[in-house]
Amino acid sequence: MTFLPRGLGVRLLACSLVLTACAETRGTPDAGTPPVVAWDGTSTPIEEKGDWLDRGVFAPCEFTPPLGTEIDCDTPALFNLSQCNPSALRTASRHGIYQTELRPDTGEYPWGGAGLLLPEGGGTGTSNFDRFTRQQFDDQGMLLTSVFTTTRGVAIKTALAGCDVPQPHHITGCYAVCTNGVLTEKGTFDADRLVLSRGEAESSGGLNLVSESVVGIGHPVDVYVTKNHAYVVSIQLKPDMPSGGLTVFDVSDRNHPVLKKVISLPGDGYWNAAWAKDDVLYVATKASGVILYDISNPGDPTYLRSVPSGAPPNVHTLFVDGNRLYAMALRPAQTIIFDITSPRDPVLLNRVVFSSEEFVTSYPHDSFAYEGRLYINHTDIGFLVTDPSDPMQVKELGKYHYNRQYSHASAVGTFAGRTIAFEGSEQEGAHLRVLDVTDPANIQLIGEHRLRPTTSIHNMILKGTKLYVAWYQEGVRVFDVANPTLPKEIAYFNAYRETDPKRLGVVYEGVMGMRVPGDGFVYAVDTSRGLLIFNEP
Repeated sequence: MTFLPRGLGVRLLACSLVLTACAETRGTPDAGTPPVVAWDGTSTPIEEKGDWLDRGVFAPCEFTPPLGTEIDCDTPALFNLSQCNPSALRTASRHGIYQTELRPDTGEYPWGGAGLLLPEGGGTGTSNFDRFTRQQFDDQGMLLTSVFTTTRGVAIKTALAGCDVPQPHHITGCYAVCTNGVLTEKGTFDADRLVLSRGEAESSGGLNLVSESVVGIGHPVDVYVTKNHAYVVSIQLKPDMPSGGLTVFDVSDRNHPVLKKVISLPGDGYWNAAWAKDDVLYVATKASGVILYDISNPGDPTYLRSVPSGAPPNVHTLFVDGNRLYAMALRPAQTIIFDITSPRDPVLLNRVVFSSEEFVTSYPHDSFAYEGRLYINHTDIGFLVTDPSDPMQVKELGKYHYNRQYSHASAVGTFAGRTIAFEGSEQEGAHLRVLDVTDPANIQLIGEHRLRPTTSIHNMILKGTKLYVAWYQEGVRVFDVANPTLPKEIAYFNAYRETDPKRLGVVYEGVMGMRVPGDGFVYAVDTSRGLLIFNEP
């Protein structure tokens, strides 16, 4: 089975969204909230270790041929399993969803992992959408193989052989990857079944589920809340999957949201982010750029127009800051700046391109405006600090970058007189970073928080001294960041259930979009369960 390359949130989920938040709801700390823990603004920089931490060899087995051999990876006899524990393997769950961490024998940073979906009722499973061409999982052992063919006709065959069950919900073993019939990678793996394997309850810290509303179209990924209505956007993940669009809920009664309208457009099924100003809703789409809707009647949005004119860019995320609308476009890669002094009539100011010879495939995934600076999560290039005061001459003030970075989401605030950015990548092991960006030319890593190595952070919202994080299969996580060098988890809700309809068995699913608009509730979007509303802890 093929493994997902890092950042497939854009290649599959089109870089899955990261909501960045409006000043009053997502970015600006509430000055009226006293700090929970005093911090004097001093910190000691810590080592940047990257998202993937090498935990060593996972299992005492091996795919025996050397790299570069012309071979068929789907050859059971080539796996040396003589030191394995077959009796333990017989106890492993043969259904469910496993996220698999791959560890190459070279010890180098892997390019991704394998998401394994083994159907509850039997039948052919998948690895990252690809159906198994061999699915042996019985008392004789486990061997799972699939083939992925790229758009350029490159055939990548991956085979995983089980070896042991070192702890509940984990299977270890060895794997091999053949590209067009040549062995290009081999190593060991740890497959983690995505249940509450850390012994957590469903929720903690007062983050209680108030209501749950199914989204009937596409793959729901983002939400914006205004005028007592929740605007949920969804994407068409693959051409053979349902088209996405906009779903509108009246949330005047948070316990009982009412579905008001569903909007989709032919040929434009990838709607990834939403934002509003006054009576206008802005939606980021793949095929139409930014679509404007009149929401003066909030339950009945009416189409106005799309911007910019001409060939529409693939706009992925949005950020509204006062009279500015920042649109992050994947293809062509650019940061598009609009003047929205008149919300219904955006004026295009500039299309900004940040380039690097080393990272020619990078694109701006998200942005966050704060105190005259625009912070851009520019995937492979890194986390950029810019000055957009003159939109025709946007200046790059500084950059934070590390090996195999895929900068994806951020939120910025002021703590003890220091400007602090909370940043996250998107790939297996992607986690929360705390950066001191007071001096953009000398950005320092001063804190971090990690969860399971097979899951990925996605989106974040800073409100006062609380940081809300949408962490895919880890659900909603809430941190006290009054001392940003030591983020302390104070609440969570585990929304991910492997038996939910529409689960795909990939790393980029679970809780993605979130808003905390200050009305006493947290609004989150889960890719399967839809709109989830919680009491604000």
